[in-house]
Formats: sequence, C-alpha cells, structure tokens
Amino acid sequence: MDICPENALVLTAEGIQTDFAKCKVCGKCAVVCPTKAMEMSGREYSEEEVMSAIRKETAIMDSSGGGVTFSGGEPLAYPQELKRLLLRCGEEGIHRAVDTSGYAKESVIEDILPHTDLFLYDLKHLDTDIHKKWVGVDNALILENLRFIAESDKAYHIRIPLIEEVNATDENISATIDFLKSLKRAPDRVGLLPYHSIATNKYEKLGRVYDDEGVSAPTKERQLEILNIFTDNGFNAVIGG
Repeated sequence: MDICPENALVLTAEGIQTDFAKCKVCGKCAVVCPTKAMEMSGREYSEEEVMSAIRKETAIMDSSGGGVTFSGGEPLAYPQELKRLLLRCGEEGIHRAVDTSGYAKESVIEDILPHTDLFLYDLKHLDTDIHKKWVGVDNALILENLRFIAESDKAYHIRIPLIEEVNATDENISATIDFLKSLKRAPDRVGLLPYHSIATNKYEKLGRVYDDEGVSAPTKERQLEILNIFTDNGFNAVIGG
C-alpha cells in the first residue's frame, strides 16, 4: 500500500482492494507483493522481443510439427503488427496460425491471408439477433469473412463454444451445419468447446464481477449427441481442440 504512488490501494475486511479509477497500472505493488497475490497480467513487447520468444520454442515446434498461434483478445485488431510478425515467422519457416473471431474488415483478412497457414475461427451463433444479444455485434461480417477464407486454399478450423440454451440447440446446430455445407471448402476440423468459467479469476484480479448466472455447458450426453450430428454430416469434429 505504501509504495503505490497513486494511493489506489485500500485495506478492507476482505483484504487489499484496488481503486481502478486511481490505478495507473505501474506495477510497483506487484513487484513488492510477497505472496504474488498481485501480479501484472501482461506488458507491451517489441517486435524483436516477440520474435526472440518464438525462436526459443522452435526446437519444440520442429519436433512436434507445431508452430506459433497469434491469439488474444483479437489479433486482427492490430493488423499491421500482426502482418509484420506473420511475415517474419514465414521468413524463418515457422508455421503460423491466427486465432480469430472473424470480426474485422474483409480487407484485413485479405491482407494477412497470404501470410497465414491456419485460421482458428470462432462460430458462435448463426442467428443474427441472438448473436448480437450475446456478443454485442451481429454476425454478417463474420460469416462473410469465413466464406472468403473457405474460398482460399488456406487451412481453417471452426471452433464452436457450446452453451446450454444459447447455441447448443437443435435449431442452431442444424443452421451451423447447413452454413458450413454451403461453403466452397469444408473446414479441416470442427472443435466443439463446452462452456467453462476459467475467466472467473481473471475478472477477480481486475476487480470485476464475472456474471455467468444461468449459463452452463451442455451435459456430456448432449455434447456427444452434437458431436455425432457433425460427424454424421461428414465433418471431422472433436470435443475440445
């Protein structure tokens, strides 16, 4: 508390609390915290620092056949920085995957596509209104960008977060399959990702409330049923991944 230059830390009955209106995220409290209960969740890296971190893993990549995945957040929100890193990885023969929601201008997708080996693409809901309710934007741009990727020769995986009574319904699963079948080229894999609440601790560190009341994963039986629907329709589908 004493080291905070903004006096943003207050001792309460629940422990030390942070006033985020005052906090400037200088990280001094995290440096001196003896139990590491406070820590910095991230920092800015230069392009060279990122490449240096990637190169340290190339031996593992070579032995496993893996590569580097640019994720987030949303990597397409930083298209220039992303493209430079993709180019540099390509020059060094490193496999490049981009993990994205697909919510970006088509020109951004078009610009990075030649420098990406694999897209990991979220597909949350096929109904525009329901998508907007849960995600905050409609899905028109996302679906159009997916069509664009499917018309290229780039590998892509679809990942579907399965949430009970939100998108794990018969109607949405059927609509999703119909849409994927309408694409010029099928995804290499469909990953079914049951909902989880791992983000709870992250919210707590940010002083925010993680509100997932009424939100849950489908039962194991329902997950398997959805998996079988996809495989029966000719897709390479897995739970997870």
